[in-house]
Amino acid sequence: MGEATRPIPIPDETTKTFWDGTVKHELLIPKCKDCGKFHFYPRPFCPHCFSNNLEYVKSSGKGKIYSYAIQQRPTVPGIDAPFITALVTLDDAGVRLMTNIIGIDPDPQKVKVDMAVEVTWLDINEEVALPLFKPAS
Repeated sequence: MGEATRPIPIPDETTKTFWDGTVKHELLIPKCKDCGKFHFYPRPFCPHCFSNNLEYVKSSGKGKIYSYAIQQRPTVPGIDAPFITALVTLDDAGVRLMTNIIGIDPDPQKVKVDMAVEVTWLDINEEVALPLFKPAS
């Protein structure tokens, strides 16, 4: 298990299903049962049709980098700079998640928009696991 030096999410009624999934290393994405569209971040209604008839669907965790930035200053406790923040578009859900890219040097010659990535997990403790992404194998 990792050390809890990063900011730790505090699940609420709306996000509990998502965070419960991460502990099992499952990336669960909200999907509307009425219009059939995925959305992210978890919320109590569909942002497309405003229905509250939602379910969570397990994602493969495979995606592509939509955008990224290499952070040069240690602005987040528990993360040493430089580090990569990115928006990743999931292949199977089409939604974008803000995340960190790990397993690659934070070098603009190595990190690319549209680079294939996959989810990996940082186990903080027995109640919290964070979904991070790494280059696809």
